[in-house]
Amino acid sequence: MSAPRLRVGIDTGGTFTDVVVVDEISGGLTVTKTPSTPADPAVGFMAGLAKVIRQLGADPAAIASISHGTTIATNQLLEGDVGELGFITTEGFEFMLEIARQSVPDGYGNSYFWVKPDRIVPPDRVRAVGGRLDHTGAELRPFDEAQAVAAARWFRDRGIDTLGVCFLHSYANPAHEDRMAAVLAREHPGAVVSLSSRVLPEYREYERAMTTLVDAAVKPRVSRYLASIEAQLGDLRPGGGIPLHVMTSSGGVATAAEVVGRPIGTVLSGPAAGAVGAAVIAQEAGISQVLTCDGGGTSTDVAVVVGGEPALTTEGSVGAYPAKIPMVDVVTVGAGGGSVAWVSPEGALKVGPRSAGAEPGPLCYGTGGCEVTVTDAHLVLGRIPPHLLGGEIPLDRSAAQAGLEALAGRLGMTVQDCAAGILEISAWNQANAVRQITVRRGLDVRDFTLVTFGGSGSLLLCPLVEILGLRGVLVPPNPGNVSAFGLLNVDVRADYVRTYVARHDQLDHAAIEAIFTALTSQARTALTAQGFGSGQHRLIRTADLRYYGQAFEVRVPVGDDAFGAALADAAAEAFHRQHRSLYGYDFRGDPRQRVEWVNLRVTGTGPIPRPRLARLAAGDGDPAAALTGRRKVVFGRSAGGSGGSSRRGSTAAAAETAVYWRARLRAGDVLAGPAIIEEYGATVPVHPGFTARVDEFGNLLVRAGEAADAAPLAADAAARR
Repeated sequence: MSAPRLRVGIDTGGTFTDVVVVDEISGGLTVTKTPSTPADPAVGFMAGLAKVIRQLGADPAAIASISHGTTIATNQLLEGDVGELGFITTEGFEFMLEIARQSVPDGYGNSYFWVKPDRIVPPDRVRAVGGRLDHTGAELRPFDEAQAVAAARWFRDRGIDTLGVCFLHSYANPAHEDRMAAVLAREHPGAVVSLSSRVLPEYREYERAMTTLVDAAVKPRVSRYLASIEAQLGDLRPGGGIPLHVMTSSGGVATAAEVVGRPIGTVLSGPAAGAVGAAVIAQEAGISQVLTCDGGGTSTDVAVVVGGEPALTTEGSVGAYPAKIPMVDVVTVGAGGGSVAWVSPEGALKVGPRSAGAEPGPLCYGTGGCEVTVTDAHLVLGRIPPHLLGGEIPLDRSAAQAGLEALAGRLGMTVQDCAAGILEISAWNQANAVRQITVRRGLDVRDFTLVTFGGSGSLLLCPLVEILGLRGVLVPPNPGNVSAFGLLNVDVRADYVRTYVARHDQLDHAAIEAIFTALTSQARTALTAQGFGSGQHRLIRTADLRYYGQAFEVRVPVGDDAFGAALADAAAEAFHRQHRSLYGYDFRGDPRQRVEWVNLRVTGTGPIPRPRLARLAAGDGDPAAALTGRRKVVFGRSAGGSGGSSRRGSTAAAAETAVYWRARLRAGDVLAGPAIIEEYGATVPVHPGFTARVDEFGNLLVRAGEAADAAPLAADAAARR
């Protein structure tokens, strides 16, 4: 029996399940894909694992661990399927969810006709329990055991088995919530319960309650899913199974047991893995400021990476539900390969956000789809080959053509114009996601390089360069598997937080040190439980600060020494700098504007070895050896913008276009558009007026301009190396 040496990353997307394996002895990487199974994602997970084991000719005993990115919680929340939830809160606060926040979508001009959406828990499924704590955690009124018992029995008698508990100020003292949990365990033992003091021990009652209820809502489904996978892994390797880690929204992984206890941490599991993987690849290529664009079958996820690390936020949401947990700052739009093209009541062509997904899929899949999708448009225009996954999945061009003819007929357009219009709209949808995460946050998109990946992420990269005025685009090798690759590059991570609200000049340094010590102990306990010795623990202390009277905070680092005036002042100075960077001003030196501390945080990480990126052999700049043939391709109307190839309003004729197999390209090869670059899991169309250069790691560096001007995209990379 071989010793465990293989680490596996499995990312389940809406259309495909991606698998990457690294051999820890040889450093070799193996990639593959298999169709996802939305009805039971565990089937696709195990099919992908079995496929790569066969591909490697390995024994299951050789698998050291599996890291998994899952969309179980994400999809459930996007679908709004939260089931029958119950809510237990402090007496007098029964309508907390109804009051919510005063913010109105699209500003106050919309307030006259905006109707609040239904609450996650309707008022008739809310029960209140007497007892009261103040903001310091001191008890003002004792916990009412009789009311607690009555509430537990009320839910039990009505068969409401999923419950969230959020008592006022329980972040400061969990005693009342712990007593409520004990009552529920006794009176309603079949209930699945989430406590706000364990899910999110932060102030702001509405966000804490919502986060707790979302955690409770996804807990049954996530628990069943992970239990199913662990059982099947146990069957695959009897006598201990295979260690399973799950990607969390904050950019780390946790054991399956940790995730089951707090499943809300996985709501952006897949997108977080993609952002991490792209960040690693770009950093190795010498590019530290990038935008990641993960295009899949159902959606496109965009994130910002500065200094090699994806940006984090605690103000995120999934679907209609806020989730105030640390998560990679991702903007998602319904623009993927499976996005459906449709005609609005006004007669306009629209694309997405609805998707054909993996089942039934696009028309060209031949699996029951009956609506035109973005993939069908790419196929009819010749931008993708007549098959996927190197020939494993044949595509039916005639079915796509027939669907587009019918849609074009309704619009009074030619088939080529209709297909080109679908792709143009999809490119603008993706560009809007990029603008949301840059322009709306005060960032200049032109300062960034775009990293495109996912099965469909690179198909529209040239229009995106034109629309946004980007410096250029980096396309990693095996772009369809970057999220799965990211799973092999993340550390085990545990995040802990405690609210401590005080003005800077009134800080109790000893109290803050005590909180940091307690949070550090929690982080060390979690890392030790996951097999990391104390010498491997990496602990980072941060704090959320704001100017007194502000509603939102800025996170800044806090040193590791014993907390005192020097560390406090250093954190405040970092806050002033960060505030100016974010908002263009600060109040440093103004005694009227005092700094206020809000939350204290500790993040513990346990390092996991990262795979090495292979370097390509150098070529002579001529890609002729990779040429596999030619086919007619319509590059259509340009989306317009800053590029020099704009042909807005006209549809180009099909051009005979060179097709290259990416695996045969060598470092230094330069390809001038028009060209098509194909590989196992993705296709890169290089439009006329664009050039693609291959770097030493096999990345494609694409930008507008002639071949003579195609200097490496990361011009400053050589200087840094």
